[in-house]
Amino acid sequence: MNQIAQATRSGNSFRHLAFVASDTAEAQEAKERLSAIYGGTAPEDSDAIVALGGDGLMLQTLHAFLGTRIPIYGMNRGSVGFLMNEYREEGLLERISNADITAIHPLSMTVTDKDGLQYTARAINEVSLLRQTSQAARLRISVDGRVRLEELICDGCLVATPAGSTAYNLSAHGPILPIYAPLLALTPISAFRPRRWRGGLLPNRARVDIEVLDPGKRPVSASADHKEFRDVIQVTVHEDADMDGLIMFDSDHGWDERILTEMFRY
Repeated sequence: MNQIAQATRSGNSFRHLAFVASDTAEAQEAKERLSAIYGGTAPEDSDAIVALGGDGLMLQTLHAFLGTRIPIYGMNRGSVGFLMNEYREEGLLERISNADITAIHPLSMTVTDKDGLQYTARAINEVSLLRQTSQAARLRISVDGRVRLEELICDGCLVATPAGSTAYNLSAHGPILPIYAPLLALTPISAFRPRRWRGGLLPNRARVDIEVLDPGKRPVSASADHKEFRDVIQVTVHEDADMDGLIMFDSDHGWDERILTEMFRY
């Protein structure tokens, strides 16, 4: 059974909505209008949370409510809005009641820095490692305890979820993954050696260990979505199958359709 599953609450009633918005004037005005029409409750007491903004706000909201089982329905008041539905004020309760709900499992990242301190963070899109200076990074990559790449000289690399495969991963020429695929994308960023290595697809149960070689001369930072740690020497990444966030899409324009559209965009 896939770790990422879909459930449809077609016909269910969502009576209590919470509205959250980004700081832009457009998003704040939308929040005021929708709250006046549909009322509003505290997010922790709601049947669903309506996020008004762009993909950044959706990621922040998903992070804030991981594990609560409160579904989040986004409407685009930002720029790209790949994770958002079309903004319309009318018929919102009906749209939410008929939306598809997708469970997203985040990545768990554990880092060790140059002082031996350990930190953990979760990522819904990707875990990325990047060089901190003009010096290229030197990385050793292991999968499930076995070294698979002895040395990667690069600007960095990333491990992306299906949800994040259309974000930074796609910009780094990584593969787009269907949302229900039990896979992770391991993608290099500007690889210099081996020049022809383009990354790999891993089962979502895999554990990826990335060791920073020569961290004194070639320091590296590691980020789980927007949370960054600097001067790391070791990073371990795996999917947290026991934790999820719920995201909602209109049934007539679900994630499958969005992924297919992106795959054939030119």
